[in-house]
Amino acid sequence: MNTHIDDGTPHSGQVPALDRASRRWLGAVATVEESTALDPAIRALQRGIRALPLGALRGLLRGGPLGHPAHPMLVEVPMGCWLSAAVLDTVPGAHRYATVLTAVGLAGVAPAAAAGWADWAELPPRQARVGVAHALANAAAVGCYAVALSDRLRGRGERGRLWSLAGLGAAAVSGALGGHIAYGDRTDPGGTGSDIPSGIA
Repeated sequence: MNTHIDDGTPHSGQVPALDRASRRWLGAVATVEESTALDPAIRALQRGIRALPLGALRGLLRGGPLGHPAHPMLVEVPMGCWLSAAVLDTVPGAHRYATVLTAVGLAGVAPAAAAGWADWAELPPRQARVGVAHALANAAAVGCYAVALSDRLRGRGERGRLWSLAGLGAAAVSGALGGHIAYGDRTDPGGTGSDIPSGIA
């Protein structure tokens, strides 16, 4: 009598949905990394940012006093506010607090972006290319949340909440791209993450 116990291992020829999504994502990011179409503009913009007379402010933006980049820490303000706003949008009677958090998140964008651009100006070509996509996703998120805030303040709450969800999605894409910039070359996709420096994992 033949018996078979399903141990949960995917059958030969079957690829789990998560693996397929991962391969598509990494393939898309690799395409951005290898594309040289925007390199002249990227180099010019990097030189322009490095030439700005920022003085000691440049060191602050790059996290010198902290001993590590300030951008990831500053990003917590808009991301934390917007994620919290999404949670409050599900709570009856809490929509006005979500509106306040949406506004605070938008206010926190400027310092986070300034620190991000200061870091980006020093990146090598591959990471700088992904950085452009990261910035575009950020711009999309900020645009969505700006429209969301306008709608919320004008009493169009449902439409504002939809724009907020779109913004949260764009921010998630931006975060994934930012993570790839920081750690993409340090980990083996599909591996155990043992290449991540101590203190990160």
